[in-house]
Amino acid sequence: MQRIRIEVASDVICPWCYIGKRRLAKALALLGGEIEARIEWLPFQLNPGMPAEGVARAEYRRAKFGSLQRSRELDARVAREGAGEGIRFAFERMQRTPNTMTAHRLIDLAQRQEKGEPMVDALFRAYFEDGRDIGDESVLAGLAGDCGITGWPQAADVERVARLEEHVRELGISGVPTFIVERRSGISGAYPPEQLAAAIREAAAA
Repeated sequence: MQRIRIEVASDVICPWCYIGKRRLAKALALLGGEIEARIEWLPFQLNPGMPAEGVARAEYRRAKFGSLQRSRELDARVAREGAGEGIRFAFERMQRTPNTMTAHRLIDLAQRQEKGEPMVDALFRAYFEDGRDIGDESVLAGLAGDCGITGWPQAADVERVARLEEHVRELGISGVPTFIVERRSGISGAYPPEQLAAAIREAAAA
């Protein structure tokens, strides 16, 4: 069996990243017995200039897409795709678009405790299915506790995570999710599992 590393550039407020995570799991299941992958999560803020307190989601989506009607159309498409992966997107519950820096710092801490996967899952579920504000530190602290994370990100972690994100952007990554196989090949997009498995197999053989 070939053992590889897959780094995933992702943001926890990106619905396609949530879908991509589910599809990655299915792709790796298809490759079972052939490839075993260690997953590492890399920070990528869709909105690096977002105020620390976030903004009202309706306001954000209207500014980004021109109208709430267009935003609802896009949400409906994502919800259809997500349903096929067992995700129940609850866009109607989501009141704020948060700043995700602290969430990324928490993922970084969780990975150093070998708990990155459950932490990422918890953040996606809290935001997209439960409509919780994952920019709120009390919400994040509760999720971290549920995942068995000890401690809390330190001030120095801001610089560490910022450097990681800078590295991601220096690789030329401008959209997420992007899956980086063995630090060589980048696969950008939430492809269906069969396509993603084929791309991982090809990249691993390069």
